[in-house]
Amino acid sequence: MAARNVATVAEILVGRRGAEMSLNDDYLNPQMGRILRTLGFDKVWAGGEGAHLIDADGERYLDLFGGYGVFAVGRNHPDVIAGLQELMAARTGNLPQLGVTLLSGVLAEELLARAPDSVAAMVPANSGTEAVEAAIKIARAATGRPRVLYAEHAFHGLTLGSLSINGNDEFRDGFGPLLAGCDPVPFGDLGALARELASGDVAAVVLEPVQGKGVNLPAADYLPGVQELCREAGALFVCDEVQTGIGRTGRFLALEHWDLQPDMICLAKALSGGFVPIGAVLVSRAAFGAVFDGMERAVRHGSTFGGNDLAAAGALATLRVLDREQLVARAERMGRLLLELTEPLTERYEVVRDVRGLGLMWAIEFGAPSGRAARRLWERVERRQPGLFSQLITVPLFHEHRILCQVAGHRMNVIKALPPLTIEEQDIRHFAAALEQTIASAERYPMALARFGIRTSFRAAAARR
Repeated sequence: MAARNVATVAEILVGRRGAEMSLNDDYLNPQMGRILRTLGFDKVWAGGEGAHLIDADGERYLDLFGGYGVFAVGRNHPDVIAGLQELMAARTGNLPQLGVTLLSGVLAEELLARAPDSVAAMVPANSGTEAVEAAIKIARAATGRPRVLYAEHAFHGLTLGSLSINGNDEFRDGFGPLLAGCDPVPFGDLGALARELASGDVAAVVLEPVQGKGVNLPAADYLPGVQELCREAGALFVCDEVQTGIGRTGRFLALEHWDLQPDMICLAKALSGGFVPIGAVLVSRAAFGAVFDGMERAVRHGSTFGGNDLAAAGALATLRVLDREQLVARAERMGRLLLELTEPLTERYEVVRDVRGLGLMWAIEFGAPSGRAARRLWERVERRQPGLFSQLITVPLFHEHRILCQVAGHRMNVIKALPPLTIEEQDIRHFAAALEQTIASAERYPMALARFGIRTSFRAAAARR
């Protein structure tokens, strides 16, 4: 193999700008490239600041996607960068493996101080799906039971164990057989859960307090009822706070809205400010002690990079930003404003079925118009391409208003927003106004669909070429 000269990062960022899509097509995921070109989302992103992405022409786009919720403190927060630079300058003795380091322990101390008393130890991880995998393992080992229950439409990750409790066929298809003993129950149905728990072989019930796919909120009595049923059945109650945690819903942890005391809490995404892969499981002392119950079992679960100093430094800096800028309270306040501005859309437009959210985790759901001809067209199109109407909203928002947001799930007419907790009020108002303008245009369904079809057909043809 011939020797290669690898350019510096600075040289690559300047000299290779514009090669993003071709490199993706050659070496990463060309099908993603086709999607981006078809929708016209194939921008060259040159930078990011706070709530905005900046393209190669210097145009600013309001980012309500937030890297799937990673950028809770905004993109490139200077205080998190400073924390990481301090760590690099310190040249710590990172990852001794046969040894322990300071920052991971301090991070555990800080997270547990913000968590309910039911958890008392931390298991480090590198991502949300790895945190969920750890929770599954710990639950089985601590209880000696094989089964894990999860909710329909849940999203807990895409590695094999987490995928086994992922309630969405579009992610599961083709990857079986999955982990045995993982069974779904309807989200919100305490009776169905009680019947499954009655078997006496359930190790854990794993739930998102608010389901990320679709932003589905539970009834007031559901999560407390789940906790009570788990206690009675001897099963562990696991809250997956990978997306809902770190201030997203107007509380540091979403479980605080219901005063829950779970046995495990999974964290990741926003924890390191969007810079370093990170995950963590906060675990009850009883469950932790049942798994790590002797010196010979001290390393029965772990991860090479779990608890590394860089991730811990990013997380500690993020917690400082959350506290100093009072971003949890800000998320509650800005989320309340977003609902106030958008809930009236359900009365103004017949295609708007629901607007819902908790803190800065927000969604709008669409349904068929009432006119006979428009409804027939809607139903015909939805049979061929479910969820198309949502694209009649997200694509114009991007091209006409420079707002990036996401469809909340495969084959769903739900649009979701996960803005940074630092978002300004003027940006919330800008989004609400742009959204209403776009819905008003899209509600003229046949015309809007025709315009969208023409534009995307040209883009799709170019993508194929």
